[in-house]
Amino acid sequence: MPQVAKTFVKLVDGLNYGVGRFAMYLLFVLMAILMWSSISKTFFNPSLWTLEMAQFVMVAYYILGGPYAMQMGSHVRMDLFYAKQSPVRRAWWDGFTVFALIFYLCVMLWGAIDSTAYAFQYNERSPTAWRPYMWPIKVTLCIGFFLMLLQAISSLIKDIATIRGEEV
Repeated sequence: MPQVAKTFVKLVDGLNYGVGRFAMYLLFVLMAILMWSSISKTFFNPSLWTLEMAQFVMVAYYILGGPYAMQMGSHVRMDLFYAKQSPVRRAWWDGFTVFALIFYLCVMLWGAIDSTAYAFQYNERSPTAWRPYMWPIKVTLCIGFFLMLLQAISSLIKDIATIRGEEV
């Protein structure tokens, strides 16, 4: 493999590893928000912000953790035939299917960027009583889709290296 491809894989894998490890801790933030929601509803006036903020944190956890899960091979697969194949054959299948993923992620990223631009242009706010600005979560979506796209390309490079019998 060319050195540029090896460097790309190393940088993307390192970046997504770090972001994924950070995203793991968002689960604790989510638990704290939901705990405060329960406490405030029981003992005080219910907080308006808690459930919507919990949704935002959950989206960030899911979107930012996706590339890490892809890197670690943690996504659910249909292993009926896949698991019994050789590593080279699996790399062929993964290399073929990653093109559909890359196309899908490009479409999602394009839509997320368009939606984020709209949120900035019109100061879009949620239609709830709390009315938070929507741009922070939409920027998070753009970052997550971009990182997933980079991870898909990294996986494609690793699959090509496996097919060629090389190390990345």
